[in-house]
Amino acid sequence: MTEDERARELTPPSAPALRLRGISKSYGPVVACDAVDLAVHQGEIHGLLGENGAGKSTLMKILLGLVQRDAGTILHHDGPVDIGSPQEAVALGIGMVHQHFSLINPLTVWENVILGDTGKIDKGAACDQVRDVSQRYGLPIDPLAKVERLSAGERQRVELIKCLRRDPSVLILDEPTSVLTQAESAELFGVLRHVVRSENRAVILISHKLAEITAATDRVTVLRKGKVVFQSATAETGPQELARQMVGREVSLGSEAAALGLLPVEPPRTGESGTGKVETSVAALRLRGLTVTVDGVRVLSDLDLDVAPGEIVGLYGVEGNGQSNLGDVLSGLVLPDSGSVEISGRPVDLNRPGALHAAGLGIVPEDRHASGVVLDMSVAENLVMKSLNAVSGRAFVSRRKTHEVARRLAAEFNIVTPSMDTPVRSLSGGNQQRVVLARELSAGPLVLVAAQPTHGLDVGAIEDMYRRLRDVASGGVAVLLISTELEEVMALSSRIAVISSGRITGVLSTGEATAERLGMLVGGVAA
Repeated sequence: MTEDERARELTPPSAPALRLRGISKSYGPVVACDAVDLAVHQGEIHGLLGENGAGKSTLMKILLGLVQRDAGTILHHDGPVDIGSPQEAVALGIGMVHQHFSLINPLTVWENVILGDTGKIDKGAACDQVRDVSQRYGLPIDPLAKVERLSAGERQRVELIKCLRRDPSVLILDEPTSVLTQAESAELFGVLRHVVRSENRAVILISHKLAEITAATDRVTVLRKGKVVFQSATAETGPQELARQMVGREVSLGSEAAALGLLPVEPPRTGESGTGKVETSVAALRLRGLTVTVDGVRVLSDLDLDVAPGEIVGLYGVEGNGQSNLGDVLSGLVLPDSGSVEISGRPVDLNRPGALHAAGLGIVPEDRHASGVVLDMSVAENLVMKSLNAVSGRAFVSRRKTHEVARRLAAEFNIVTPSMDTPVRSLSGGNQQRVVLARELSAGPLVLVAAQPTHGLDVGAIEDMYRRLRDVASGGVAVLLISTELEEVMALSSRIAVISSGRITGVLSTGEATAERLGMLVGGVAA
């Protein structure tokens, strides 16, 4: 036990900064929160753990005044309060950094930070304030930088600065590391510990990653199906118990470690389903000399990479090193300055719309909301949008054929939806991702590119995605897995290619790969 832990154990807890008693909220027949009790003390990081749909987000929306509770009491420093709006939450000292960034890309850092302020705008004073908060909390950022030029980790700093400049006594972070690398995550938790220890603030950390909860929190509450099922000092429990409480069953920390956000994971073995390439002299996917320039900045530089049929190759690196740009090229959204893409030995004419899909490439894009699904279209329409010829008559798309195909795919891929006519935006993140995967795989691709395929998904949905990627590869499809999750690439890949500053800095078999060697390659150093 460390000196900090001994000191906390000997020091009686302060009065809760925030206490929830019997908080309930229903949406029709669906109970999102069921008599939830939660106490958060100053000077502690309180982990709120649970799968998607467990009630975490609804509970926090109630605290922020975005949703009104049906029953229960909120106590702020032991006094009952009603939080009817976000402004009232801010006045009480409650601030939140949301999972999905709320920044405006064309604006600068300082302009984003002061959004929502009233009165006269003073650019100099605003920049000084950003620098002050940045220095005070160890969140280095240039207030004059355009947000669109920032990495995911830097955007997270801007969100934190926006929140901390309002001096909240209770800080809520919703899945703060879902788009961060391990190094950026460690940096973030260092900032949080400083905020809590030096300024006696209370932090609520929402996550479904056990490694984050066990490493960063003092106490933990587990929600399942809207109810509190477990509460404990973090030091008095462990990953096995937390995993069991979160998913409601016994779990294997070996086979399910990656989905639970834990290392080490068991690396795939040669010949395992989904990880052994089919012996052939022709790569299913061959990238040669891909170079892309954006606004005068070279984001991909002479990138070469091969993926064999039946092989899963993980492309791993820090966010903002060209992965998204490569995904855009393979989606047909961006034309490279130079270089080529071959599918099964045949060059693809990247100038021709739809050429990659026609050549046999399917893609699960990084941002399913932006380019994976059309949120306001139905489940059925999203499932068939790339195979309209199969569901069309002489002049029109057949509703009957569309629903037949959609029902078959929904059953095959376990897509849970009230009906085929339900808008995709109404589905959970896991079901939205299954819609994308079902549509892409139904076309019988030779190559599948899966970019950040498990971001924002819960343990069950992550495990389902892993199983399907392995099954796809075992069927002979070449899989390129683009991910910033070390556990993920270690668990799924037979080879790991590391990208840094738009270049491949090394390719290791999973047996050769360690966190240290991969970290050196991420930094551009030969390992």
